[in-house]
Amino acid sequence: MALEIDKIDLEILKMLQNNAKYSLEEIGQKLRVPKSTIAYRIKRLENLGIIKGYYAHLDPGLLNFDYTVISLIRAKYGKDYHVNLGSKIAELPGVWGVYFVLGDIDFIVMARYRNREEFMRNLLERLMNLPEIERSSTQVVVKVIKETPNTVLW
Repeated sequence: MALEIDKIDLEILKMLQNNAKYSLEEIGQKLRVPKSTIAYRIKRLENLGIIKGYYAHLDPGLLNFDYTVISLIRAKYGKDYHVNLGSKIAELPGVWGVYFVLGDIDFIVMARYRNREEFMRNLLERLMNLPEIERSSTQVVVKVIKETPNTVLW
């Protein structure tokens, strides 16, 4: 089901994605649209589920969460295994992304920790104790080249 959004909706989304603290007045001035229209459109985009929430973009490095890992997981096949195992993995401390994928692996897991010991205690040891996992391979990120929570809108 394709949602109907026009150029103004798209521009509102771009602005809010870059800075969710823009006021209705600031958005209206930039787009040359009355702020009442902006308020209506934002509420509509929220109700459609396009805008899911508003967040602060934190710098993990400045908070000492600079031990980033990417785990590739192969699971044991079973009924609804992707939903059940994916939900378990998503609840592990430090995990911020779980993706069910097609191919030789079943899940890609993204997580952040303060150090190797925290990673081993909160992710690696817990993954090894999940009987639904056949095997895993974890990569440690050495340097982040680009990372943004933003959806690419054009």
